[in-house]
Amino acid sequence: MNIFIHSLAALLFAVALVHTFSTKHFERLARRGPAHAGLWRLLAEVEVVFGFWAAVLMLAMFAFTGRDETIGYLQSRDFTQPMFVFAIMVVACTRPVLQAAMVCVRAVAKVLPMPAQCSHFFLLLSLAPLLGSLITGPAAMTLAAFALRDRFFTGESSERLKYATLGALFVNISIGGVLTTFASPPVLMVAGTWGWDTGFMLANFGWKAILAVLVNALGATLLFRKELSRLPGEKILGEAESAPAALVIANLIFLLLLVVFAQFPVVFMGLFLLFLGVAQAYERSMGALILREGLLVACFLAGLVVLGGFQEWWLRPALLGMSSNAVYFGATALTAVTDNAALTYLASLVQGLSADFKYALVAGAVTGGGLTIIANAPNPAGIAILRGCFDEGSVNPFGLLIAALPPTIIAGLAFGYL
Repeated sequence: MNIFIHSLAALLFAVALVHTFSTKHFERLARRGPAHAGLWRLLAEVEVVFGFWAAVLMLAMFAFTGRDETIGYLQSRDFTQPMFVFAIMVVACTRPVLQAAMVCVRAVAKVLPMPAQCSHFFLLLSLAPLLGSLITGPAAMTLAAFALRDRFFTGESSERLKYATLGALFVNISIGGVLTTFASPPVLMVAGTWGWDTGFMLANFGWKAILAVLVNALGATLLFRKELSRLPGEKILGEAESAPAALVIANLIFLLLLVVFAQFPVVFMGLFLLFLGVAQAYERSMGALILREGLLVACFLAGLVVLGGFQEWWLRPALLGMSSNAVYFGATALTAVTDNAALTYLASLVQGLSADFKYALVAGAVTGGGLTIIANAPNPAGIAILRGCFDEGSVNPFGLLIAALPPTIIAGLAFGYL
């Protein structure tokens, strides 16, 4: 029976991967057939994909193995990451936090030798991802995606600009979190077991990540400088929309506390509930909360946790069967079809790995984190925020893959040859 469930889980995982590349097809079906338009629209939501197929797997498991084994499996899974991403997305996208972030961006943009539009674009693709090493990748993704959406993903922006920006953002968020040990999920999975600290990360990963992030951001800025200069400037908040300073400080404190207690769901969910009370009390100044987007992303990640738990039987030998030289490229490729934190977690369970193998594995995992929506935990958050700006209201996975290849190559050169 275990063989059957594991085989079924692998099959459904493959089906879910294909599904993520087929969401536009379901959107077209929804427009053609109103009788089942609701079902097709549900299946067209890319954030629903893994949650949907995880539910199918759990129903099959319940039918063939019974209630106790199914519930036991679910209780053995760690859903801390989906819960944290949901909470951090909602808090990071309030008007006070976005207001504070844009104040910082405008201040730094004034000293850059670029036109205003180009300097803002460059900073959102560089400073925001590197900030992810402090406030975590999901928070950095949320802030950058909202700022990019409001200023650069307008009706006047070309699809080429949007995809290139998305690819650079995803790659930079993935590699920008390696300056510390607590902000990037693939690093967090191994740091304690392997004895890595922030000093080690800065010396071996951090400076290379900074260089790659800056090159990727500068390359995208220079490539689209003419188009960026033609886009309208930032919408300035009016007095009625601006949040008072005290509320800005309170929101930043909530954000900081969520980051500090990111590994303790009992604490950060309690803080989040308190935050919701504050948001309700100051609804006008806080702006609309992105609860729907956050819940969809949490559903995606939770489904990945459920389906991914059954993939160890083929993933571990595929990964650990590689040499230290080959594992970097293998991890980069495997990351595109699995969550990069899953790769590093499996490696953390194995004793006696060489230092070169450990470095290559983590470097490859973060390098490939921008290639697909499932490669890195913050990616679904970016998709949820930005997909409405693309044609037909969805991001073409092949378009994302192609757009992410150049910045992925830059990251690969930085981690592999510097």
